[in-house]
Amino acid sequence: MAEDVQTVRNVPAPFIEAGGKTFLDLLTSAVGDYRTADLSKIFGSQFVAGQDPLQAQAQQVATQGIGAYKPFLQAAAASTGPGAYKQFMSPYQQDIIDTTMADFDVQAQKGAQGVPAAAIAAGAFGGGREGVQRAEYQASSDRNRAGIQAQLRQQGFQQAQQLAQQNMANQLGLGQAQQGFTGQDVGVLSTLGAQNQAQQQAQLSAQQQLLQQQLMQPITAAQTYGSGVTGLISGYPGQTQQQITPTPSFAQTALGTGATLAGIYRGFGLGG
Repeated sequence: MAEDVQTVRNVPAPFIEAGGKTFLDLLTSAVGDYRTADLSKIFGSQFVAGQDPLQAQAQQVATQGIGAYKPFLQAAAASTGPGAYKQFMSPYQQDIIDTTMADFDVQAQKGAQGVPAAAIAAGAFGGGREGVQRAEYQASSDRNRAGIQAQLRQQGFQQAQQLAQQNMANQLGLGQAQQGFTGQDVGVLSTLGAQNQAQQQAQLSAQQQLLQQQLMQPITAAQTYGSGVTGLISGYPGQTQQQITPTPSFAQTALGTGATLAGIYRGFGLGG
């Protein structure tokens, strides 16, 4: 006579088994929701901070400032060359020369009147000696007059040339200053714009993190729940469950075999 089959299993406590089933249900649902979630709502360019208005203004100022020095450079170039000094000549230059020469002529005329007196005193009045003295005086007076006139013109030229050089330096300095001030404006606007952009980016990043946490919350909760169940399984002893399965008798086996064969015969059309 055949012996019954005895099966022994070590199974967890019913409440732990129920907890494990709940964990699998939660995890399955959470993973299913994650797989079908629209990730474009938590990832994408909408979470990248755009250009701040101050940054756009900085670009505009920088663009407008490109080549803004050219008018100053052209003005500086106009102050170079052989004839650049002419535009800086004093409009009163000729008046000064004419007045000075007129005064010189008056003084020279007065000096010429002393030549006859000197000739009389020397007993040479009316003679050739007096003529020589008059000629020498006039020649000396003319040289002095020409020298004073040349000196006045030279002074005017030098002054005009210095003014031309100074104007060239001024124009170059203004061009450099214009570029410098533009650069300062661009720097300040860029810095403030970058600070605003960083603040906006921080807000968008925080919003994105919140949406990600909300999406992952079911999975995180299920995992936390599963960790608790796992801890219970490892810390709570299992239960031994014994099951005895009777061994089928000869008659049951024969009947089972006959039923199987009959089914086969019928399948092939051999049976009634």
